[in-house]
Amino acid sequence: MNTITRLSRRLPIKWRLTLLSSLLLFLLFAAYSIVQYVFVEQWMLKQEESHIRQNMAEILNYFLETEITFNEHDFSQIRPFLDKSNHPNQFIRVLNEQGFPIATVSDDIPEQWVDKKHVSTTEITKVWYDNNHLLIMRSPLTIFQFNGTIEIAKNMEDFEKLTTAFFRVMVACGLLAVFISGLGGRLLARQLLIPLQSMADTIRLIKQQGLHKRVQFNDQQDEISTLMKMFNEMMDQVEKSFLQQKQFVEDASHELRTPLAIVEGHISMLKRWGKNDPAILEESLHASIQELDRLKGLVHELLALTRVENVMLQDHNEVEDLQQSILLIIKNVALLHPLFRFEQDLRGIGQVKIVLSAQHLEQILLILLDNAVKYSLENKTIQIRGMLHENNVMIEITDYGMGIPETDLPFVLNRFYRVDKARSGEYRGHGLGLSIAKRLVEQYNGRIKLQSIEHQGTTVMVSFPLLPKD
Repeated sequence: MNTITRLSRRLPIKWRLTLLSSLLLFLLFAAYSIVQYVFVEQWMLKQEESHIRQNMAEILNYFLETEITFNEHDFSQIRPFLDKSNHPNQFIRVLNEQGFPIATVSDDIPEQWVDKKHVSTTEITKVWYDNNHLLIMRSPLTIFQFNGTIEIAKNMEDFEKLTTAFFRVMVACGLLAVFISGLGGRLLARQLLIPLQSMADTIRLIKQQGLHKRVQFNDQQDEISTLMKMFNEMMDQVEKSFLQQKQFVEDASHELRTPLAIVEGHISMLKRWGKNDPAILEESLHASIQELDRLKGLVHELLALTRVENVMLQDHNEVEDLQQSILLIIKNVALLHPLFRFEQDLRGIGQVKIVLSAQHLEQILLILLDNAVKYSLENKTIQIRGMLHENNVMIEITDYGMGIPETDLPFVLNRFYRVDKARSGEYRGHGLGLSIAKRLVEQYNGRIKLQSIEHQGTTVMVSFPLLPKD
């Protein structure tokens, strides 16, 4: 049994499905055929018994109605009646009380095939004589002083021929069923494996040609279609992640290349001739320190972005009092920027709860408020508003600074993207702040949106779903 199991496991799944489905179909057909054969055989046997009982009843009724005394002058009347009542392949015999036959008629059944037996009650037996199957019925017969027995024996040769022919037909049909079952199992296995083969072919193409390949299928609203759909969705996510990682590496390499080149240039200059000039030495060291600070900031933001992309939300991660939490953050930012005026209107979100950790709320607002401060010009006013809109909490931060050109607005949330005007002087950044804020907001099923007019200011709108009330 273990050997068969090991061999079956080595077979390809299509052959295993073929064998199993064929075996199942064959067993079902065999069980049905056996039940049908037994039923037909028993029904035919009962029919034979019914015929022989009916024949016996006719003979008994005749003897009782005519009140035959079974004397010698009655034999001329008994024998013609028995000949008339007898059927093909049947034997009728009348015995006296001593078991001696007084009248016998037969159609192709020798008398010695049936043993003489006097009975007091009706009985039916089945016996074999050589290769002949006999159905024998004996019934007592009492008329006046006569106390004898009537024997009827039926040769079941026709019955055996019919059942044998029926059995052969069943065997032939069984062999045909094996072939049809194998063919049907093969077709069934092939049909079931078409989607899996399609998936395997797609995976092979993905390995050869790239992540853009997808499984082509007809959505039949079944389990296989669901599997194909989930596979394509998974590949969409894998391709998106791969492209993001590729873009991340390219952007990070580009951002790191410039400060490293500057530091390398200053060090090379000092090595060649600048180390003996105090002014050049001071200038190079100052520039190198600035670039190293920039590198540290860039690495810090890259690590922050990585942590954000891998953040795991907790089950009970919520802000109890959103209004007070935002006011505290604004107060801390105002201490760092005393020249700015922070106007807030948070009455619309008093006592509301959202699923958001206090640490991430602070990180998001610090990024947005820092950008508002950084890109403001003469107008040092920053407005913070809170409101409820369609089961969402909305927070708006508005500055009146340089704004964002319309052509750049769709891209400012991407990693390392910087508006040209913000790349020089005191506005130089790494282009990761808004990307980090966007990732954090999306982790909590929120949305972030920007509206900006160049030279007039920018409004950043952040929304989070409300925590359902108990």
